[in-house]
Amino acid sequence: MNGATAPEDVTRLFVERANAGDAEGLAMLYAPDAVIAFPPGSVTVGREAIMGVLERMLATVPGPFAEEEPLPTVRYGDLALTSTRSADDVGARVQVVRKQPDGTWLRVIDRPELPRV
Repeated sequence: MNGATAPEDVTRLFVERANAGDAEGLAMLYAPDAVIAFPPGSVTVGREAIMGVLERMLATVPGPFAEEEPLPTVRYGDLALTSTRSADDVGARVQVVRKQPDGTWLRVIDRPELPRV
């Protein structure tokens, strides 16, 4: 399975894998100790738990998932903050990704629904 070679690739790969119904492939975009603020109002920790959440999401959220307009990436060494304007108009989606020793990028913090303020 191909990994993200740039921080922005993680979001593109997420959409591709979600549209393919590939929960395991989605989970592989997260670091083993990643944290996701989903479902709304809760926090899920660790790739295995995140895969369970993503399986439920794929079973209940109608697709297809749309590629969303990316906002400028902010980098600090091996960390990057990526974000998009949400296609469903809930606000924005924000992620912190970390460069891995093999040169690929994985999500370490994911806030998929950041409401408008």
